[in-house]
Amino acid sequence: MNRLIALDMLRGYALLSIMVNHMPISVMRGITLPNFSIFDASELFVLLSGFLVGMVWRSVEARSGRRAAQARFARRAFEVWRAMIIGAVLVALLSAALWASGRPHTAIWNQYAVWILSNPLGFMATVGTFWLQPNIIDVLAVYVVLIASAVVVMPLMLRWPLVAAVGSVLLWWHAPQLNALIPNHRSAGGFLFNPFGWQMLFFTGAAMGAFRPQLMTRLWPWRHLLTVLALGMFAFGCAIVIGARIGEPALALREALKSVYGEIDKWNLDGTRYLAIMAAAWLVSVPLAGVMQWLAASRPGIAMQQIGRGGLWSFIACALLSVLGDAFQMTPPDQPTWQRLAVDLWACLALWWVSALWLDYGAPWQRARKDRQAARQQTKLAGGRPTP
Repeated sequence: MNRLIALDMLRGYALLSIMVNHMPISVMRGITLPNFSIFDASELFVLLSGFLVGMVWRSVEARSGRRAAQARFARRAFEVWRAMIIGAVLVALLSAALWASGRPHTAIWNQYAVWILSNPLGFMATVGTFWLQPNIIDVLAVYVVLIASAVVVMPLMLRWPLVAAVGSVLLWWHAPQLNALIPNHRSAGGFLFNPFGWQMLFFTGAAMGAFRPQLMTRLWPWRHLLTVLALGMFAFGCAIVIGARIGEPALALREALKSVYGEIDKWNLDGTRYLAIMAAAWLVSVPLAGVMQWLAASRPGIAMQQIGRGGLWSFIACALLSVLGDAFQMTPPDQPTWQRLAVDLWACLALWWVSALWLDYGAPWQRARKDRQAARQQTKLAGGRPTP
């Protein structure tokens, strides 16, 4: 399976955006997606992750069969669950160390630092059972559920795509009520990122990855109309955000727009955000495909590719650097813009550096381990005889 360098670059951008958006007084935060778009890096991350799942599933199933694909993604769900616990512990310990050294920060709730020191095993257990979902790490909680459900949903999607699509829409429609039934530390109950809502975006991405050739063949004759519609939807989302930032002078515009979209609800994934990210996906993959390839091949694009390919390692580093960067920007208080910008740039370079280190040293080791596991599995299936 050939890598899509633009996809890697966009995953890297999503992680960079998540990082600076969790640093409340970051300078670079002012130029990220939420400032001009109705969706943000969370939707981008989940859609791209789903797309990658669809592509990889097709490749593994064609090469090794459905059971192998199911086993691979069951293992992946476990790996993400493990990374969620490790990331939560590391973020909480870092927070405790920063508070002890006199460096306040608001990127995460300070209670995590108290809990990890007073009851570390209890803290790990509450995170591992999804009872507690620390912010920044919380997107991994829904990611675990989505990847685990792919083990069942992907075979259904590949055989009966229309049935899978209708079921996904029905789950999304009733997402708030279903999520409230899940026990959780939150007073409202359920996950912060509602898995019943966000599954629609994830499996839309999975369908795009799994059926990419067929979808493009069907949609290509309508590409000009779809591009116009996508531009309109993207502009509509931008107008909502820009109108809100303008405030009172744009009240008439805001009221007119609200009569169309109703309410914006990120955590349950409202329809406006869903349509806006889908419109953006069409624009970057069809009319702007050449531009995306050119950007991905540039020096900054290659750096973002490396961050995007860093996987869970990059995500945990992103969470830690969010907390660390926030603490550096808040202490001493009232720092000038250039000083906070320097922290932003340092955090971005640090995220790129640790991702590049992983690709040089961690990823080869991980691939070798997976190859050994695959070889043992093949030997087992062959009745103990080495396969040619």
